[in-house]
Order: sequence, then C-alpha cells, then structure tokens
Amino acid sequence: MRSPAMTDVARLAGVSHQTVSRVLNGHPNVREQTRLRVQAAIAELGYRPNRAARALVTGRSQVIGVVAQNTTLYGPASLLAALEQAAAEAGFAVSVGSVSDLDHRSISAAVERHLAHRVAGIVVIAPVESAGEALERLPQDVPLVTVDGDPRRPVPLVTVDQAAGARAATQHLLDAGHRTVWHVSGPPDWFDSAGRIEGWREALQTAGAEVPPLVPADWSAAAGYRCGQMLARMPEVTAVFTANDHLALGVLRALYEHGRRVPGDISVVGFDDVPEAAYFIPPLTTVRPDFAAVARASLDMLLAQIESSHVAGPLRQTVAPSLVARQSVGAPPRR
Repeated sequence: MRSPAMTDVARLAGVSHQTVSRVLNGHPNVREQTRLRVQAAIAELGYRPNRAARALVTGRSQVIGVVAQNTTLYGPASLLAALEQAAAEAGFAVSVGSVSDLDHRSISAAVERHLAHRVAGIVVIAPVESAGEALERLPQDVPLVTVDGDPRRPVPLVTVDQAAGARAATQHLLDAGHRTVWHVSGPPDWFDSAGRIEGWREALQTAGAEVPPLVPADWSAAAGYRCGQMLARMPEVTAVFTANDHLALGVLRALYEHGRRVPGDISVVGFDDVPEAAYFIPPLTTVRPDFAAVARASLDMLLAQIESSHVAGPLRQTVAPSLVARQSVGAPPRR
C-alpha cells in the first residue's frame, strides 16, 4: 500500500495542492479555518512530507533551477529576488543560470546545466518572444514553470496581469478628466510591453476615447527622454502613460526642460513602482506588480508538479497589480 501523497491530503481537505503546500511551508496567507482543515487531513492520513527520501528516489535535489536573463531591469531582477525568497520559505535553495540572450540555444544550455545537477524543478523567467520555442522543446518529464512567458503556448505560466495594470493606469488618467492618454511603450518583443499596450488601448476604446498613435521606445530613461522631447512640443498632449517608471523619469525630465508642468500641464503615470518612484519630482503615480505573489504562485505550481510528477492544476495563473496614486496626476489644463 502506497504512502499518502499531497494529492490525497488536498482531496480530503477539499483544497488545492497549492494550499496544502502553503500550509506545510508555513505561509501566512492561509485562512486559519483552512489551515486547521488541512492539518486535520494530514493527521487523519498520516501524511509525512519527506523531501529527502523523495530526492533519493527521483535523483533530484532540494535545489530549484532558475533561468533568467542577465539584466539589471527592475522587473526581472525583482522577480528573481522574490523567487529566491519564496524558495527558501519552501525549504529549497535556488541555482540561477544567467543567460545573455533568451533564445533557444541559451535557454537549452542553461536547462541542461541545471539537469546535470539534478535540480528538483526549473523556473524560467521568459518575458520575450524568442524564449517561447525553447520552452516547448524542453524535456517533458522536468517540472517546469515559466514566469511572464508567452500566454499562447501550452507551458505552465504565472504572470503579472499586465493588461489589467495598464487599464487601471489609463482609466485613472481618464477619470482625472483627460480626453485621451498617450502611451510610451516598451520593446515590441516583450510580453510585458504587449500586455500594457493591450490594456491601454482597451481602456480608451471602452471609454469611447480617441486612441493616439503609439510612441515606441525601450525600457530606458534615455528613451523616455527622447519621447518626452517630442510629446512636450505637442500642445494636445495632456496625459501620458509610460510602460515603466524609467521611461516616466525620462519623460519628466524632458517636460521640465520644455517648461511643461506636471501635473499642471501634463499628467504622467508609470509602471513597476521602482523604489525611487516616490521621490521623483513630482512623486510618480504608477502601477505596482506584486512580485512576491508571482513568486509564491510559481513555487506552488512547481511544487505541485514535483509532488505529483505531472502538471497539476491550471496551466496559467495571473496576479493582479495595484495602482499607487501620487502627485503626478491632475486635471487637464483649461483651454
């Protein structure tokens, strides 16, 4: 007779694998009634998590491999730090395989290095289109979760709801009285950028507002500055939503140099809520992704695969961001 597994505990308690994992690892975001129900199921079944024994049977260690691009961009760097924290709380160490490019060759090589060290599972931070093909070609028996990856591919995915964040940012500017909102976008091959464009456009169309031409950029303050130089010369521009806070910083600098007051003449909203955003002049209204929640959801999804040896639960999970209102948004100027 086989020993009870986490799936048996989840079934008896009437909860998900992820909830059982949270209870076992002492996560604070579990209701007390749910925690007691899971603990009762564990006691009734005599379930004992024994990761050391499982590592001997499967040949896998107590290490989770992470594949991430070698970048200082705030979003990916924050996700990586949050993943390390969530893994530590779950009793796992993290081995990071940094790659210069998120393409098929680089990702495959990083995964092979992780597999050679018999990691328990792999998380790939895959925010660009070039990573998609590589993920579908990875070995099927490896527990795998992608973060901010391609939503069109059948690979387990946890992501920030980029479109929802962009809708909130755009709607906030419309609610302040602006007739439309201009958008300075991120790079076209990033899923984050595409989701934010989608949400911005949806919010304007739903409100019956004019959709201005997209202002393409990358993620840098320098690109924001260049775009801001153009927008500052356009008197019809009263509201700007930028795809990240560094772009917003560049836009703010350009507007200042052209004598355009923020928010008196133009309102600005960013995305990411970098630590410096509250200290911009003026303090920046922005969208805050919950990187810790993304990391916990990713680890829960991965641990469920490790425990059951197959993909358990939904293939995709989105985590809603929140709007942080500061002083960079106001009513449009009177004409």
